[in-house]
Amino acid sequence: MNATAGQAEVKSLADRFGVEPGMVVMEMGYDDDVDQDLRDVLIDRCGELVDEETDEVVDVVLLWWRDDDGDLVETLIDALGPLADNGVVWLLTPKAGRPGHVEPSEINESAPTAGLQQTSTVNAGKDWTAARLVAPRAARSRR
Repeated sequence: MNATAGQAEVKSLADRFGVEPGMVVMEMGYDDDVDQDLRDVLIDRCGELVDEETDEVVDVVLLWWRDDDGDLVETLIDALGPLADNGVVWLLTPKAGRPGHVEPSEINESAPTAGLQQTSTVNAGKDWTAARLVAPRAARSRR
């Protein structure tokens, strides 16, 4: 019975991430440590995830980010390139106490510099937290 309850909880992540069938989801920062259950739920909902080399306009960017991955601002700016006007960047970072943990202050400083604002945070699995980042409304109307 616990397995079923766990699956229901994981399934709801696709809803919480706002991923619908037919959406194009681009994944950045994939490595061995990503939450495979989350990936599977999103793939079940929308189909295969595209990578950074895509020429498609994407609805959602799933960005796995660790403390030693480089410059967060530059990577967020790169994520904006293929993003649709009303698209969302989900910045996934390891939870506190996990290897690669990113301090919330780094996200709070980096997002606005990249032209994004954080709207919410969700628990994205056992080891990951996800911050929802969007372009401010005024910026979206100018894009």
